[in-house]
Amino acid sequence: MWKGTYMKTIGIIAEYNPFHAGHAHHIRETRRLAGGECAVVCVMSGNYVQRGDFAVFEKHARAKAAVYGGADLVLELPSPYALLSAEGFALAGVSLLESLGVCGSISFGSESGDSAALARAAEAIVSPEAEATLREWLDRGYPYALAQQKAARAVLGVEADVFRSPNNLLGIEYLKAIGATGSTMQPMTVKRAGGEHDGRTGWSASAIREHLAAGRGTDGLCPIYKEETEAGRGPVSVQTYELAILSRLRRLDDLSNLPGISEGLDSRFLKHIASEATVAGILNKVKTKRYAMSRLRRTLICACLGITADDTSEPPPYIRVLAMNGAGAGLLREIAKSARLPVITKPASAKKLAGRAGDLFRKEAAATDFYVLGYSEAQMRAGGREWRISPAVCSGPLQ
Repeated sequence: MWKGTYMKTIGIIAEYNPFHAGHAHHIRETRRLAGGECAVVCVMSGNYVQRGDFAVFEKHARAKAAVYGGADLVLELPSPYALLSAEGFALAGVSLLESLGVCGSISFGSESGDSAALARAAEAIVSPEAEATLREWLDRGYPYALAQQKAARAVLGVEADVFRSPNNLLGIEYLKAIGATGSTMQPMTVKRAGGEHDGRTGWSASAIREHLAAGRGTDGLCPIYKEETEAGRGPVSVQTYELAILSRLRRLDDLSNLPGISEGLDSRFLKHIASEATVAGILNKVKTKRYAMSRLRRTLICACLGITADDTSEPPPYIRVLAMNGAGAGLLREIAKSARLPVITKPASAKKLAGRAGDLFRKEAAATDFYVLGYSEAQMRAGGREWRISPAVCSGPLQ
C-alpha cells in the first residue's frame, strides 16, 4: 500500500515484449537493492518497439502483465520515441521519468552488474577524444555500434569490453541521458543472468515471441497473453502487416524527413520500395554493412506511421498512464502534484491536449489504428481505440 511522499520511487524503462519472469526478477531485485519498500514506476514502449517491430501484444495488456508482475504504475513511451535509436530511446525514457517529479532512482538490467564501471564508460564515451574517434570510424563506413566499440577501446582500454553486451550498452545510454538532462536520479543496476532462461518458462522474450509466431499456443505463459490470443488480439509481428505496410510505403515519394535518415538512405528505400514484392525484400536490398537491420526496420515503420524527425526533436510532451495497482494509484496522486507535464488517465483528458502534445497524441491514435489491423479477429480491428480505452487497474492475484 502507498505510504506517502516519503516512500522511495524507482523508475524502470522497458519494452516488456512480452513481460516474463525475468522482468519480474528485475523488479524484485530492484526493491531488494533499494533496501526496503519502494514504489516502482515503469516507462514502457507502446505498440511499437525499439528493435523495429510491432509489439507482440498491445500495450495495455503488456502493461497489465507488468503490474501483476510487480510494477506499481506503467506509463507509455510514445511510439515516435520508442522507434528511435538506443540513444534517443534512453533519452526520452529518462526525460519522462524526470518529468514525474517523484523518482529518486532509475534501475536497469546489465550483463556487468557494476554501476561504477558503466558510469566510467558513459563518461568516457562522451569525451572529446572518444567523439573524434567515433566520427573517424563512422567516416570509414563502419556501423555505429562497431565504431562506438572502437572509440571506447581507444579511451578505456580493456574496460571497453562493457560495450560488447546489449544491456550494458543500453545502461550506458541511460547514464548518458541522466547526464544530458541534468537529472538527479541515481542509477542502480541488476545483473542479468544471461541466456535464454527467464526463470519460469525457460524462455527469454525473443524465445517467447518465436514460440508464439510458430503458433505453439500460450500454455505456460502469462494468462493475460492467453486472453489476448483467445480474443483475437495477437500475437502479431511485422510479418502480420505485410500488405498493409507495402500499401502505405508505395504511396510515399519523400522519406527525407524520417528519424535517422542520412547519407542517401531515403533514396535507397524509395528505389527498392518501388521494385520489391515483400518487406523482407526491401530491407535486404537496402541493407549494407553501415546500417543495422533494426535501424532499417525502425525507419520502415516510421514511414508507415508518418513519424518524422520533428516529432522527436523535443522530449515527450505528456505522461500517459497504461496500468496501475493500488500503490500506483497513490503514486499517481503524488505525480499529479509534482509533474511538469500533463498527465493523461482518461480519453477525455487526451482530447484536451493542445499544441504539440495534442498533435503527438493524435499521431499515436493513428498508429494504434494501424496496429489493430494485424488482429486475427475482425471485430477487434475497429478504429478509435485510443479514444475509448482507460488504464488497466489491477487488484488481487492474477488468475
